[in-house]
Amino acid sequence: MEKQSRKDLTMKRIIGLSLILLYHCAILAQNPLEQASGYDPELKAILEKAEEHEIQILYTQINRDSDGNPIFTDYSWKLDSYRYYYPASTVKMPVAALALEKLNELQIEELHAASPMKSHAARKIQTADFLDSKSETGFQSVDHYVKQIFLVSDNNAFNRLYEWLGQEYIYEKLQEKGFQQSRIIHRLSVSGFDTLENQYTNPVSFYGEDGELLYHKGLVKSKAPHAPLTQKVFNTIKGKGYYDSSLDSVIMTPFDFTHKNFISLSDLHGILKSLIFDEYLPSHQRFNISASDRKRMLTYMGMRPRESEYPDYDSTYYDSYVKFFMFGTDSTQMPASIRIFNKVGWAYGYLTDVAYIVDLENNVEFLLSATIHVNQNQIYNDGNYEYDTIGLPFFDLLGSYIYEFELERKKTGAVPVTYYRDLFEK
Repeated sequence: MEKQSRKDLTMKRIIGLSLILLYHCAILAQNPLEQASGYDPELKAILEKAEEHEIQILYTQINRDSDGNPIFTDYSWKLDSYRYYYPASTVKMPVAALALEKLNELQIEELHAASPMKSHAARKIQTADFLDSKSETGFQSVDHYVKQIFLVSDNNAFNRLYEWLGQEYIYEKLQEKGFQQSRIIHRLSVSGFDTLENQYTNPVSFYGEDGELLYHKGLVKSKAPHAPLTQKVFNTIKGKGYYDSSLDSVIMTPFDFTHKNFISLSDLHGILKSLIFDEYLPSHQRFNISASDRKRMLTYMGMRPRESEYPDYDSTYYDSYVKFFMFGTDSTQMPASIRIFNKVGWAYGYLTDVAYIVDLENNVEFLLSATIHVNQNQIYNDGNYEYDTIGLPFFDLLGSYIYEFELERKKTGAVPVTYYRDLFEK
């Protein structure tokens, strides 16, 4: 055999090292969500029925440069912004942010988020709202509603902010910010409001400390487009029947979501990213909120109900009451070092969580959003959904998988621990 030249050996080593490097790069480039089924047999069984459960997942890795600026790397699994799912209470997140933005835009010196807010009734079906003994001031306010939305997902709080904004304002603002797969067009969990009545939003007044009127908005009928969702979104007709409470019987006709709220998972994920990382995103994606209002909102997003004084929540509202990822099946206290800034939704068999999760002791931070549908009998409104046996375990296991992946992942930069701890100091 001829002896190989030093040049040939060197070339072989270079080629060999290059192949090894390419292999490791390929491993690093793999979508971590593609490996989730290997984490736990129960999670694998759920993911194997992804089509049946209409699962969608979005995950954002976060590294930071030497100046602390975040660098995002996005991964998705089964993401489809045109496939309908019912977003339930997740729509409260953009509405809460827009309620603060609209106040800020008015530029009225004495008007702020804690100003007393009165909702009037101008149509037969509408109701008024003004006093609340559980608020710090004794009155309703945008700030008080925002707090209730994030701590316990209060429906009345959402409805009052929806009435303050109106369909048209919500639609136009989300479109301007690039969240164009979004349509929020109805109140939540109140009967009698059909498509037309939801277009009308209540008069709203704000008052100063001495009771003087600072601002009044009259009754408004929205001019926002009401084209059926089917023009952009498919799969809005679902199941094989639904329970009709007025007839106290099941109607064996598929349930129609065509005139229900919708917001794509990618839009929700983007909205949360904008709220958490406001200063690092393009200006058109940001919410025009004052620094103090934004800080309070983030505090509410990450608080546990037991940490609240106004309102004062009892043990019914445990730490993970509205935290699905990692702790969805656990009603005990969450670790002090972990904060989850999020918004969940659950209704009609759909569960969704959009979350920024940070571990202040272990330098872990990531964004994770997912939705799942659990309605095996395909009957809607009957209250028979597999939330506890499939839905919440899915979020618990998926969140734990990504968290443990992040614990082991080599990353650059550090979580701004002081900033997040300061949000929760008394």
